[in-house]
Parts: sequence; C-alpha cells; structure tokens
Amino acid sequence: MASEPVSEVIAGEGYAVANVDGIGEDYGFRKIRRELGVTAFGMNAIAMPPGYETGRHFHDEQEETYFVHRGTIEIEFGDGDGSTHVLGPGGLARVDAATVRKIRNAGGEDALYVVVGGKDGYVGRDGRRPEGEERSMPSGPPGAA
Repeated sequence: MASEPVSEVIAGEGYAVANVDGIGEDYGFRKIRRELGVTAFGMNAIAMPPGYETGRHFHDEQEETYFVHRGTIEIEFGDGDGSTHVLGPGGLARVDAATVRKIRNAGGEDALYVVVGGKDGYVGRDGRRPEGEERSMPSGPPGAA
C-alpha cells in the first residue's frame, strides 16, 4: 500500500494517477487530458497569477464545468454587460458552449482551476461491483440516509 501522496503521473493497466502540480509548474495550461490519457472529454488545469485575466471566449459545441482548486477567480458571463461571480476554493461553474465567458484571478495569490469540457450527454450511473464482490461499507457518505 502506498504511503506517500502521488506527485507525478503514474500510469497502470486501465488507470492513471497524478497531482496537478506534477503536470506543470508554470502559469497557463496544464494538459490533464493528455497526461492522464483521458479520451471521453477535455480536461485542463489553468494556473494564473494575481490580476491576470483571460480573453473572452465561447465554444461551438462543448459545455464546460469549472472547478476552483486554489485561489479566487472571477468569472464573467455574456458580452461585457453580463453577470460576474467570484469563486473561491471548491467553487463550481457550468457554462453552455455558446455563452461568452472571461476568467480573472481576483485574489492576491496564484489561482488554479480545472476545466472539464464535453458534449453529447451524461451516460447515467453505470457503476457495478465485480462479480463476487460484496459491499464492504454502507452506500453513500457517513450520515447519509
């Protein structure tokens, strides 16, 4: 059993694990999809210094979900007169493909957020236990009904 947290990409038969800080050290894109071999959707981490902002952009097809890992970002929706929201660590945003968006590091420290993009829907809950495997813990988190 491993005793130390993963710090670099480790690929096995049917899986890959990594730490986002092991994928890159500089500002800009950290190509999670490429490093882990993800094929079903796009996935990147983006590191930004304080005060930096992205250009406005939208997509033709892919919906995106943003997750703030560290720092504070401000996300603006629309064509310059849209709504603006501040997200801290753990913050989430889902954005339709055609919605114009712009991200700004609104904090005094580096920000790192993860973006997952895809199209054509959710596949549903398709998880199953291997044959002969029995549930070792109650379903759901502690305290869940």
